[in-house]
Amino acid sequence: MSLSQTRAEEIALACLGWLAANEDLLPVFMGASGVAAEDLRASAEDPHFLGAVLDFLLMDDAWVMGFCQAQGLAYDVPYQARQALPGGEQVHWT
Repeated sequence: MSLSQTRAEEIALACLGWLAANEDLLPVFMGASGVAAEDLRASAEDPHFLGAVLDFLLMDDAWVMGFCQAQGLAYDVPYQARQALPGGEQVHWT
């Protein structure tokens, strides 16, 4: 199943909200992304930034599971959403 970019952006925005509500994980994300708290809202409109949000989430299976359980999503949905956003295309080396 392939997601539309619009649906992928919705999932990434939900992920950003989930991260923002997580007092332990939000500072880790902020440090990893380099985005300042006051720039989060503006950055949330950028599909490339939303891809970075999903890249961050996908670094840890426990984060993926926590987000998906909170949103009622299948565990593979964040990966599918990442593929639908800029920079998430699979590279075929052959």
